[in-house]
Order: sequence, then structure tokens, then C-alpha cells
Amino acid sequence: MFLIPSFSGILFFMAPVFIDGAMSFPLALMAKTLKSLLGDAMLPLVTGVITLTAVVSLWASLLKPELTRRSSLFNSLFNTSPAWLLIRVLAAVFALATLNQWGPEMIWGADTGSMVLHDLLPSLFVTFIFAGLLLPLLLNFGLLELLGTLLSKIMRPLFRLPGRAAIDCLSSWLGDGTVGVMLTNKQYEDKQYTQREATVVASMFSTVGITFSLVVLTQVGLQHLFVPFYLSICVSGVLAAIVLQRIPPLSNKKDLFIDGTSRDADSELIPEGYIAFSYGLELALKRAASISSLGDIARHGLKNALDMVFGVLPAVMTIGTIGLIIAESTPLFSLLVTPFIPLLEMLQLPEAAAASETILVGFADMYVPSILAASIDSDMTRFVIAAVSVTQLIFMSETGAVILGSKIPLNLMELIVIFLLRTIITLPVITLFAHFIF
Repeated sequence: MFLIPSFSGILFFMAPVFIDGAMSFPLALMAKTLKSLLGDAMLPLVTGVITLTAVVSLWASLLKPELTRRSSLFNSLFNTSPAWLLIRVLAAVFALATLNQWGPEMIWGADTGSMVLHDLLPSLFVTFIFAGLLLPLLLNFGLLELLGTLLSKIMRPLFRLPGRAAIDCLSSWLGDGTVGVMLTNKQYEDKQYTQREATVVASMFSTVGITFSLVVLTQVGLQHLFVPFYLSICVSGVLAAIVLQRIPPLSNKKDLFIDGTSRDADSELIPEGYIAFSYGLELALKRAASISSLGDIARHGLKNALDMVFGVLPAVMTIGTIGLIIAESTPLFSLLVTPFIPLLEMLQLPEAAAASETILVGFADMYVPSILAASIDSDMTRFVIAAVSVTQLIFMSETGAVILGSKIPLNLMELIVIFLLRTIITLPVITLFAHFIF
């Protein structure tokens, strides 16, 4: 009960698979296969799901039908606050407008609504389905208890996190950042993470995976430098995590669980007579033995998937589209990056003015900086822009919107501050790597 599901979870979420020379992961391959099977039906299906979510949420939130009282699942999925109800309604409007090219092109253009609906949401949709269904393999059969005990002596001193957070970090860094957010959110809801721990894991470690990092580097024509590129991302990312969780806004978060209770100070101590592995294995086996019904586990996984599909997809559609509209149709980002030009010049980065225009636009979508950087002549500058865009981590077309759509206690202003702080910390580190390479 412990070994088989836990090993399967590691296999699905983190075991690399090489196909035609390209690295992927079983979960990603399953999602890609489903996406291919759905084919042309994918966009209408995603639009229909978002529209259905908005309509049912209006009914449940405004009319409070009997079903909201009889079904806790229905109530949690669709009876929402006025702010989130507005986000779901706007998502339906944006999705329908983009699918049918209705209304102003500013909404459904190739660099705004179409980028979200066509390029992002189909992949998120299929990923949410499989990741939600399979998450119990990582969470419910004892794997986190074992790894948490083994790694607590590393995670606590460095990041002030429980050892079990290592599995979130690994699944994000190796696989997919949105899966990492799902893991973090679920553990926060289950009282495994405090408010501070959940916000630190979600905003420090839920980066894009290795595969997409290679896509970004390929976009700027430097794929032959992947090893130093990813090394610079890892080093700067770890440094940012060590520093940022010790300063506001993350340091202001309370060490309280979602229900307001606090963690037992002795919960991670290894009792006398045990070593870390034997105690972790004992906890893991107790966790696995506590499972009384595999049917309950399956229902748990289904709820995970439904939470992400109905709760997060609309948030990504609305927040991502609005963020990209601001980036494409207003001079806001161009005005905000002016202070970065002297910093880039001080770091001796070639074409500093052109590079500055890419620094903050990644908040809307992390792929945009590498697109803009492709026209820059300097290899060093393109390298830095690509690496910084990955380490910034908070981008509203995906990770940022997924965090806002979850129960993790971070608001938009806090995400903006974290994005800026991550940029300020990782930029000099990555530039230092670039000076050694070039």
C-alpha cells in the first residue's frame, strides 16, 4: 500500500522519459496524448467548460439553490465570492470572444486572448485532469512522510520549510510549475503547510520545468548552452528562495494552518532510538495503513481535478488576458523599466536599453521576454533575458493566475512585489554567470 502507489506517483510526476531525443515526463505525455485525441474539439471544449462554470456559478452564488446546501462538492466548486464570480463571468466573455473573434481585436488578438485560449489553456486543461487524479499517489500513501523526515534537516535550515516541501520543489523544477502549485495548495488545505510555508513554496519553487526552460533557450538561439543556463537558474533560484522568505511580504505570513491552528513544535523531531529513515518509514507505513477505501482516494483525486478545472481555468483566462492586454496595448511596462537601464549598464550588459524592455513584461507571460530578446544581437544579453524570465516565476498568464485561483494566501499586490524582488536578486547572479560564459 505504501510502495506501489508512491513509486507510481514518482514515476508519473518526476521520472524523465526520452522520446526522439526530447525529454518529457509520463504525466506530460498523457496530457499531450489526450490533447491530440481531442484535436479540433479542444478549443470549443475548453470554452464550453469556462462558460458553463460562469453560468452555474451565477446560479449557485446569486440564487443559492437547494443543491448548494445538499452537496458540499457543488457548493465548494460554484458558490463563490463576488470578486471570483466576476472573474468567471469575464472569463466566459473573453473565451467566447476569442473563439469566435467577436468584439475588439484587443481582446482576442494573437498576443492577448488567443495566446491564452489557444496556446495555454488546452495544455492546462489536460494537465489539470491527470495531475488532479494522480495527486493522491504523492499525497495519501506515505511518500511525503518518508521524504519529509529524511529532508527536514536540509529544508528547515535553508528555507524554513518542512521536509515534505522537497517533493513540491522537485515536481516543479523537474516537471511543471502548475503541478507544484496544485500540490502546495492541496497540502495547505489539508493542514500540512502553514500560511507562510504554502506561500514560500508556491512563490519560490513553482517554476517552469526543465522542458519549457529548453523551449525558452531555443527561442533565443542558445540551446547549446543549456547546462550553464539551467545551472544559473538553479543557483539564482535557490538564492532567491533563501533570501525572500526572510523578508516581507513572505516573512509577514503567519505560521498558522488554514484553520488558524499552529504546528506542534515537536512534529518533526526524530524520537530517541530512531534514525531518520526508520522513523520516516514508520510514519509512511502508518499513513498507508490508515487508508480504508481506495474509492475514497479516487473521489479525492476527482475533486482535485474538478477544483482546478472549474476554479483555475477561468482565473487564467481572465487574469492572463487582462495582463497581456496591458502589456501589448499600454506603455505601462515600458515606463516601469526605465530604472532598470542604469542597473543593466552597471552590470555591463550589452544593449542595456533593449534588454530593459524585456525585464518586466514577463509578469504578463514568461515567454514574451524571449520572443522580444530574439531580435537582440548580443548572445550574452539574450542568455540573461531568457534565464531571468524563467527565474521570475510569477507570470499572470499561468503560474500567477493559478496561485490567485487557489487557496494559497497571496494577493495580486504581493505577487507583484515578489516578482520584482525575484528580478532584483536573480538578475545580478545570472549576469555574473553570463560574464563567465561569454
